[in-house]
Parts: sequence; C-alpha cells; structure tokens
Amino acid sequence: MNSKLPTFFDIKRYALHDGPNIRTTVFFKGCPLRCFWCHNPEGLDPSLEVVTVQERCIGCRECVGGCPEQALSWKGDAISRDESLCSLCLNCVEICPSLAHEAVGYQASIERIIGEIKKDLPFYDQSGGGVTFSGGEPLAQADYLIELLKRCGELEIHRSVDTSGYAETDRLLEVAAHTDLFLFDLKLMDSALHEKYTGVGNEQILQNLKVLSKSKATIRIRFPLVGTINDSVENVEAMGRFLSELGTIDDVDLLTYHDLAGAKYRKLQRPDLTDRAYTVTPDIVARTRQLLEQHGLTVHLER
Repeated sequence: MNSKLPTFFDIKRYALHDGPNIRTTVFFKGCPLRCFWCHNPEGLDPSLEVVTVQERCIGCRECVGGCPEQALSWKGDAISRDESLCSLCLNCVEICPSLAHEAVGYQASIERIIGEIKKDLPFYDQSGGGVTFSGGEPLAQADYLIELLKRCGELEIHRSVDTSGYAETDRLLEVAAHTDLFLFDLKLMDSALHEKYTGVGNEQILQNLKVLSKSKATIRIRFPLVGTINDSVENVEAMGRFLSELGTIDDVDLLTYHDLAGAKYRKLQRPDLTDRAYTVTPDIVARTRQLLEQHGLTVHLER
C-alpha cells in the first residue's frame, strides 16, 4: 500500500440521497466507528483487501499457480488464502475467469479522483448538485479530503461532507473552511449506549457539533433510526432538545434501518449483525418525526 495515496472503496454517480440535487459521492475507506447496522462494511477497514467469493469458484486453480507469494492453496473443495503471505498484488483478481476474487478498495491520486468528478460537471450545472465525500469516515483522511475540497472549490462545485463527527476538532474546522454542507450523523445521545453500539463514546462528537454549529457551518443532521436501539422516546427527545438548543440547525434526515447489507458482510467473511428485528414500524417513524418537529426541526424521511 502506498502511504502517499488516499484509499477509497467506491464512487457513486447520480446519487440523490447524499445532499441536495444530483451528486457524485466519493467513498473514503476506513472508519473509527463500528456501528453494527453499518450498510457499508467494505468501508470500515482502512486497508486494501481481497476477498474470495467461494460460490463463484469453478475449481480451475489458475489463481493458485499464478500467486507470486504462494498465498493461495486448494484445501478440500475451496480456495484458501494465507493473509500473512498475501501482498495484495491482485494477480488473483486479474487471473480468475469466474471473478471469484474481488479487490475491496483501491488507492488513487487526487488528480484521478478530480478527473472522475469532472465527468459529472454537466449534471451539477443543470441540477445545482455537486460532490459528497462520504465513507467510511472522510475525516479519517483529512489531509486528502481537504485537498479534494479545495480542488472542487476551484471548479465551483458544491461540496458536502458526510461524517460521524468523530475527529479532532481542529481538523474538523480545517475541513469546514472548504465545505458548503455537512451531513452530520447523530445516533445516540447517551454516551454509554453510543459506545456499546458504535465502539466509541459520543462526547467528542457532540462537542464537535457544538463547535461546528457556532462556526456558522451549514449542517443537516442524519439520524439512522434503528428499532429497539435508538428509537426510544427518551433518545429522540434528548436529540430534539440538544439540536434546538444549538439554534442553528433546522433539518434532520431520518434514515430508517434496513438489513440489505447482509450479503456484503458474508462476502467479507465478517459477522453479520443485520437483522429484520431492528426494522422500525411506520408508527415509530411517525412518532419520531412528530417528537423532533415539536422541537422546531424540519424532518425529511429517507429510506
């Protein structure tokens, strides 16, 4: 891995739910949180990865012979990879005729990413859209994020940053100087519960939101509503009070939980914690919306 290049895992074109109007969403790889409901598990690990989808393997063993590090072997009736030997050369990805090996993430120069963004300039001009930097957590690669934001600013492209807010405050403010809109995640107001379900407490996140709010940044809150986890009246009321006291935030995007990421977890051979039991019912969604609106917030429902 080249330490002088940022890591990404996807670029999504014609995105309609990552900020205003038509967007290009650039996904940074790596996140300090471990939200069990995360629908982009391929963006959690900052390192590049290679996964093998065993169901696609036809048993030709071309990859075994083509691996320069001898990291692959045929055991029983399946391909086995020795991660300690794998150098991520991607020979197996290129060789496999059945596409059983997949690269997860890639490194790219700032110039390459800007080149991809420029392809969508006509859509921004027509719709008033722009670029959204998401993840993973884009603030985890703040230097590269700032450079991309500056370059987009030179091109007069609207710039959004989708973030958990978990970062050093000084770095966040550096990013804010080059950002037109923050899509700021809020999940749980109780720090102990936040740590239980995301791996970190929320003190830094809430403090950063306060500081960002005082900086006059434009902020939309994104609230992923997860049944039995953060849909309680107590949590929603605490969130509504906190946001209304800031006095600078009007909009909340309510994102209802889904379990559609299960296939991704299985492909990555990670524990699949998604479960239909966490799906929220329409009455809970309506109640959450009403509670937030009582605090003067405008709630937008996204699915």
